[in-house]
Amino acid sequence: MPILDERSLEFLSHSPEQTERLGVRLGELARPGDVFCLAGDLGAGKTTLAKGIARGWGALDQVTSPSFVLINEYRRADSHRLFHLDAFRLESRAEAAALGLSDLFDGVGPVLVEWPERVQELLPAERLWISLHWVDEMRRNFRFEANGLHYERLLRRFRQAAFGG
Repeated sequence: MPILDERSLEFLSHSPEQTERLGVRLGELARPGDVFCLAGDLGAGKTTLAKGIARGWGALDQVTSPSFVLINEYRRADSHRLFHLDAFRLESRAEAAALGLSDLFDGVGPVLVEWPERVQELLPAERLWISLHWVDEMRRNFRFEANGLHYERLLRRFRQAAFGG
């Protein structure tokens, strides 16, 4: 687990189960207004990580990829909501803006954005960017990059929760 600096962390997941467990640790730390950007190729584990984040956050609903509906909303027992956006099918920034995606970042709940590079201009400057890369059939490389003091603190708490260091 290379700790590149206070703003970044890199590690290798050896299975989908480990990816989901790491997501749970991150989800336990998620707060309204948090923006987690999940970037990576098809099959890199974005939705698996999102499932873990939602589970750790306390989602009552089954987590599925929002590829065709663009946005899934998950509830928690206290009626808070987590939003899961898949920007893969968005053709332009204008299309994303017309859908009101900027409204998701108003602090109502945590927001997970798959394919964030497609809507990067609409994302808040402060966010946690997570790049996932396919290594082989089971293993995925993760790189976390914190943008902003809040996310640096969150990354530090995640590092402690997930790895004890």
